[in-house]
Amino acid sequence: MFQRHHTAQPAAFLLTILVFLALVATAARASPVGALVAAPEMDQGGLFLPGERPGYVVPATQVATDVTIEVSGMIARARVVQRFENPTDRWTEGVYVFPLPETAAVDRLRMVIGGRIVEGEIQERETARQAYEEARDAGQQASLVSQERPNLFTNAVANIAPHDSITVEIEYQQSLDYDAGTFNLTFPTVVLPRYIPGTPSAAPQDGTGWAYDTDQVPDASRITPPVAAPGTGPVNPVSLTVELDAGFPLGEIESPSHPIMLTAGEYGRVTVTLATDDVWADRDFRLRWQPDVGAEPNAGVFSETLDGARYHLVLLVPPTDIEADGIEGREVVFVIDTSGSMAGDSIVQARQALLMALDRLRPQDRFNVVAFNSRPRMLFEKARPANAEAVAAGREFVRALEADGGTEMAPALWLALHEPRPQDVFRQVVFITDGAVGNEAELFGLIGQAIGTTRLFTVGIGSAPNAFFMREAAAMGRGTFTFISSETVVGDRMEELFARLEQPALTDIDVDWGVDAVVEFQYPSPIPDLYVGEPVVATARLPAEATTDRVVVTGQAGGRPWRVEAALDTGAEAPGVAALWARNRITDLERDGYMGRDDAEIRAEILEVALAHQIVSRVTSLVAIDSEVVRPPEEDLETDAVATNMPDGVDMQMAGGVEGDGPEPALGPLPQDAHSGSMDTAALPAPAAGPQSSLDLIHGMAQLYGPAQHEPVTVVTHLPSGATPQMLNAIIGGLLIIAAALLFRVSRRRTRPVAA
Repeated sequence: MFQRHHTAQPAAFLLTILVFLALVATAARASPVGALVAAPEMDQGGLFLPGERPGYVVPATQVATDVTIEVSGMIARARVVQRFENPTDRWTEGVYVFPLPETAAVDRLRMVIGGRIVEGEIQERETARQAYEEARDAGQQASLVSQERPNLFTNAVANIAPHDSITVEIEYQQSLDYDAGTFNLTFPTVVLPRYIPGTPSAAPQDGTGWAYDTDQVPDASRITPPVAAPGTGPVNPVSLTVELDAGFPLGEIESPSHPIMLTAGEYGRVTVTLATDDVWADRDFRLRWQPDVGAEPNAGVFSETLDGARYHLVLLVPPTDIEADGIEGREVVFVIDTSGSMAGDSIVQARQALLMALDRLRPQDRFNVVAFNSRPRMLFEKARPANAEAVAAGREFVRALEADGGTEMAPALWLALHEPRPQDVFRQVVFITDGAVGNEAELFGLIGQAIGTTRLFTVGIGSAPNAFFMREAAAMGRGTFTFISSETVVGDRMEELFARLEQPALTDIDVDWGVDAVVEFQYPSPIPDLYVGEPVVATARLPAEATTDRVVVTGQAGGRPWRVEAALDTGAEAPGVAALWARNRITDLERDGYMGRDDAEIRAEILEVALAHQIVSRVTSLVAIDSEVVRPPEEDLETDAVATNMPDGVDMQMAGGVEGDGPEPALGPLPQDAHSGSMDTAALPAPAAGPQSSLDLIHGMAQLYGPAQHEPVTVVTHLPSGATPQMLNAIIGGLLIIAAALLFRVSRRRTRPVAA
C-alpha cells in the first residue's frame, strides 16, 4: 500500500480561498447600490443591469428626448430636450453619446432643475471640461456638451439625485438639403456602432465607451456608447414635432422613416408630428416635402448682420433645360460594404441597389465591383466592358454577398481609386456603405490624395448611417451622397443617382457678389461641381458697408454656359445665418487638416471662429453649472454611460464584428476569371490590427467583469474602456487563482510514495 504526503496542499487551498474572498469583496464594491429587483419581476419596463445578488437587477439611467424643429424656408432651428432620469438610490453622473445632423451649428445649452434654469456658456473645450469636473466633484449639478464628430456629441450631466431627473435643452441651427425639387430634413436619434481599427492605446481612456482608444482612433472610447442588450426592450423614447413654414405652397409631404400626422395651420404652415406614442431612438427621422406644381423656388436669400459684418445664405437653382451630351467612355467602380454592421436589412438594401445599378449599365460603359469587410475582394482583375456576360457575372457575385467581418475601408478605396484606366475614360466610384467607422479623418485624407479626376458618389444604407462620413467623403470626391433608408425607396433613390452618373456635371461654377475684393470668406470655396437637380448653396461674409445688391452664379454644362442670379436686398432676415457660415468655415478648415495642414494652426483658427460665433466645435464646448451644492460630501457619485438602442434592422450579433487573422469570410462563388487575390497587395494600406468592435467580445467581457465603478454600468454589452481599480483587482485575483491552481498541481507532483 502506498500513501501520499499532502504538505503543500493545505497552503494552496488556503490561498485559493483567500483569493476567492477578495474577489467577492471586490465584486460587492463594484456593484451598483441601487434598489434590487428580482429578474422575473421586471414588468414595469425600462433598462436593468445585473445586481450584486444572483437573479437580481438594478434599474439604469435613461434619457427621454423631445425634439421641436421650426423650419423657415431653407433654415431649421431645433430644440432638443433631454431628460436624464435616475431611478436608483445613488447619486449619478449620466454620460450620453448622441447624434445630431452633421451640418448642425450647436449654440445654446440650458439646464432645467425643478423650476430653475441655468444658461450654458461656450468655452474652450479644456476650460469647459475643467469647470465641469470641479463642479461635479464639489457636488454641484452641471452639464457639459462636447462635439466628438460633427454629427456625434456627448452630454455629461453631474449629480442627478436618487429617483430624480435633470432636463437639458440643446439648440442648433441647420440649413436644409434641396435636391431634385425636394427639400429634405433629417434628425438622427441613434449612433450606429463604429468599427475601431488600430492598436489599443496604453494611456488612460478618456471616455465611457466600449472601445479602447487606438493609434488610429485616439478618441474611440468617446464615440462608442454602450448598446442595450437583447431582451431588455427598447430604451430612450423620442417625441418630435416639426413646424413647417416653407414659404411657398406645399405639395407632397412624407416621411420614409416614421408614420406622421399633418395639421394645417395659417398662411400655409403645417405641423408635423409622429403618429404613434411608442417611438424609440433607433433610427433617423426623415422628412421630405415638395413645392406645389408651379411653386418651385429658383432662388432663396437669407441674411443676418452680426458684429459689423453682413452674412448671406443663398440658394440658386440652375436651369433644368440645359442641353448637354451624355458622358462617353465612362468607367464605374462599385464598392460595396459587406462588414458585420451591414448585416440584416442593410445588406439586403445594398444588394438590391447594386443589382439595379448593374442593370442600368450601357454596353459602352466599363465596370468593376469591389466588396470589402476585413479585406477587399474584386470581381475582375480590371474593369471590363459591360456586356451581357460581364453583367451576369457581376449579378452572380453580388447576389452571393453576405455581411460579416470588420470595416476596413482604406484598402477598398485604394483599389477603386488607383485602378489603372485609359486616359480618355472618365471614372466614377459608387461607394455603398453605412459608414460605420471611427477613423473618418484618415479616410478623408486618403480620398483627397488619391481622387485625381475620379468622382466619388456615396450611397448611405440603413436606418442610421454615419451621415458625416457619407457627406464629407462625397464632398472630398466631388460627387454626391444618396440615402437609402429602406427597401421601399431603393428604386427612387437609385434613379436619382443614375441621372447624375449618366449626365455631365455642371462645372466651372463661379459666384459673383457684385463687388470686387470685399468677400471676406465664401463657403464652399471653390463651389463644387453640381449634378442634375442640385442647387448652388453658398454662405458668405461681407463687410457691412458693401454696396452689393445682387449675386450672380455662372457655370458650364457640357461646354455650354449657364447663368442665374438673385437680389440680395430682398432676402429675408434670418437669425442664425452667421452660425451656419461659421459651421461651413470650420468644415473648410477641417478639410485642410485632412490634407496635411498643421493641426495646431487649424485648432487656433477654429477656436477663433467658434468663440466669435458662439458655436460648439471640436475645440469648444457648452457648459452649464448650478451654483448650489446638492450632493452631501459623504455620498459617493457613480458614473452611468447611458445605453443606446441598436439601430433598427441591424443584426446585433453581427454589427461591428471583426476578423482577426482568421480565414477570409466567404463572399460567394466567383466567376472563372474573377480576381480575388492576384493584385499587387504590397502597396495596399495594411489592415488595422486588433479587433475592437465585436459585440461578441463585448458580451464576453461584460460577463467576465460585470459593471465597474466609474465605468459605464448601464448595459450588459459594455466593453470596459480602461483599467479601473475593480478591473485590476479582478485581473490580479484571476492571476492569483491560476497561480494557486499551478501550486496545487506542483504539490501533487512532488509527493513521494512511502511504504505503509
